[in-house]
Amino acid sequence: MSVQSYLDSVAKNAILKDSTITTSISTLKNRLGYYFDSSDVINHFTFGSNTRYTMLPRRYDPKSDVDYMVVFNNTGHQPQTYLNRLKYFVERYYSSSERKQSHPTIRLNLNHITFELVPAVYNVFYGYQIPAPANNFETWISTDPNDFNSKLTDKNRNNYSLIKPLIRILKYWNANADYVFESYDLEQKIVGMNFLFCYNIKDYFYSAVEQLHCSYWSPQWKQNAVNKLKNTVSSAKAYESGGWHYSAESEIKKILPEI
Repeated sequence: MSVQSYLDSVAKNAILKDSTITTSISTLKNRLGYYFDSSDVINHFTFGSNTRYTMLPRRYDPKSDVDYMVVFNNTGHQPQTYLNRLKYFVERYYSSSERKQSHPTIRLNLNHITFELVPAVYNVFYGYQIPAPANNFETWISTDPNDFNSKLTDKNRNNYSLIKPLIRILKYWNANADYVFESYDLEQKIVGMNFLFCYNIKDYFYSAVEQLHCSYWSPQWKQNAVNKLKNTVSSAKAYESGGWHYSAESEIKKILPEI
């Protein structure tokens, strides 16, 4: 096997195909409809990596989760009021499951998937608003939950449909490296990259790694992890240039181990 074929296999195997997750989303949707009156909750839907097809199976990312927004009628309450309503909902329907508030969400852990339930309100001037992080001076922050989807779709279409496979590969590396980047931040970084003279997944992977950087102010362990990634790719490329394709593949497996 070569680096090219190995990366192809990782990208393919890291596609989420678990039908039980689809069932769980449908069940959650139905239960929200039963529990909340339509005048109280005006909309609810999935967003994030699950809608972009960049969510990884748990064997590739143990922290993989489904983001689900619950839009309440804006009655002027503080975020905690809406978080409490979601808390009561999960206590009613998921009493045997692990659940906790992880501001600004309610985190619901099922056997096969985790839901991040995000309360929101809609404002005609500011759009969707969700609770601000605990370290933020504001109460609410505005968000467009699926705005990034179209950017990723366009980038993927204009790059031989290799951006989503590339994201899955690098998110797998990120999970193995103890989450150097926030998942959404990593996807944004990749979409913002330029891929000149790239024609296959190996070209895209090598180019992305060369462009990947963490902040100068990042903890040393994060900088070390990114440097290790870059050095491993450099070694793999050196082996390839000498015709040692098996050794090149072995190098890549150090950062993307077989499952």
